[in-house]
Amino acid sequence: MIVNVTRYYTHRCPFHSPLRVGTMAVLISLLLACAACDSYDSFTTDRSTTLSFSTDTVRFDTLLSTVPSATKTLIVYNHADKGLRINTVRLEGGADSPFRINVDGQDLSRTPSNMATDFEVRRRDSIVVRIEVTLPVNADDTVHRIEDRLSFLLESGIEQHTMLVASSRNADFHGGWVVTTDTTLTARRPIVVYDSLVVAPGATLTLAAGTQLLFHDGAGIDVRGTLIAQGTLEAPVVLRGDRTDHMFDYLPYDRLPSRWQGMRFAPESAGNSLCYLDLHSGSYGIICDSTMADTLKVNIVNSRIHNIGGDGLYVKAAHVEVQNTEISNTLGHCVSLLGGTTAFTHCTLAQFYPLDANRGDALRLTNRGPSDAYYPMHKAEFVNCVITGYAEDVLMGSWFENQDYEANYIFRNCFIATEVTEDPVRFINITYDDPKSETASFRNFKLIDTHNFIYDFTPDSLSAIRGKADAATALSYPTDRLGRSRMSDNAPDAGCYEFIEAPATKSQR
Repeated sequence: MIVNVTRYYTHRCPFHSPLRVGTMAVLISLLLACAACDSYDSFTTDRSTTLSFSTDTVRFDTLLSTVPSATKTLIVYNHADKGLRINTVRLEGGADSPFRINVDGQDLSRTPSNMATDFEVRRRDSIVVRIEVTLPVNADDTVHRIEDRLSFLLESGIEQHTMLVASSRNADFHGGWVVTTDTTLTARRPIVVYDSLVVAPGATLTLAAGTQLLFHDGAGIDVRGTLIAQGTLEAPVVLRGDRTDHMFDYLPYDRLPSRWQGMRFAPESAGNSLCYLDLHSGSYGIICDSTMADTLKVNIVNSRIHNIGGDGLYVKAAHVEVQNTEISNTLGHCVSLLGGTTAFTHCTLAQFYPLDANRGDALRLTNRGPSDAYYPMHKAEFVNCVITGYAEDVLMGSWFENQDYEANYIFRNCFIATEVTEDPVRFINITYDDPKSETASFRNFKLIDTHNFIYDFTPDSLSAIRGKADAATALSYPTDRLGRSRMSDNAPDAGCYEFIEAPATKSQR
């Protein structure tokens, strides 16, 4: 059989030597490979053949002056069937450009004119461009925008461009900062804190409206004296991490937890006042160490503690009062109380931490400390509050059984995700979240976007939270955390946010 096949090809082959089937296959493969190599190695100067870019504009988030940016990536594509040669790649800003460019492994900044030559993009291939920028100190404290263009000159003479855009603002930088005298910080510039910020005993640090403290990884604030935050609705005091870039295009680092440490009030600290404070993305939120129960340690009003890698608010045997405040999305407990005297009015404790199913509770109460140490709970009062989350039961307690131990807690006119209780002394006019539906809690709020990590705990139009607050108590807090009237419909909502009917559009009128 093999002989017959060989003869078949012998009589039909244009060459005079017989070829076996295997030899012919090899020859054909070689010819095809050579043809492919010829196509791969061929380049064109056709002016109609150009490059494509992954984006026409590379944008950087608003940066802090003198602080290097994260690296952005630009992909340069050649979708044609022949290769393209790039004669030069250059920054049009030349040596004065603040941008740093690396093209296919070549660093443009190593040349005096920020230019590199002789690149090839094979057919249906691409090269990678890495881009960074460090912006200089601005002449004033407003945001400045800087633009440049990255130019690609092809062998054909065609020149193509990609825009580079960055904005920056000035900042003050402090490391190992100890405030020893009464000091007021203003909103003139963001303040970047490295290592730590300590308010020494006897000193008062006042944060004026609009003050922004940006903490580097591992930095935090330790209050041994007194801290006064004087934020307003329009200009809150902001405590956050110092990264201004994105982890992904849709997700800024500022929406991720544990970007910095947090705030701790030492035992000797007292008389602290936090108004319109926005504290987010810390490893912990606010820790209040033990102090005399009859001394007000901290009053928190119209504030937000959000997206925390530990406890949002931890109080150990201290006197703390909280009004019109959101404490939400914590890997630990949103609020954890160990003894002490505490009062929460019109607060929203929402446990929808998205990154770990082993998240803590929305609220945890106990008088039992480490090593079974006893911490009397003189009072833990919750009025007109929302306490909810993913779990069916987000309210937990741990108590010494002996009746001689104080465990004085009360919930009144609250919306709570917990088991229905028949305790009429501690649970008064309670609305219980529906534990039968996994989406019940979601339906109660305006927005829970677990993809983009965006949350709005304003009650939805059909929310069970609406109208559940005690009206007499609400009179003392006539507006919610965002300045919206609670009394417009004579049925104030529980929590720190009030549902407001959106104005009708022209088509609805």
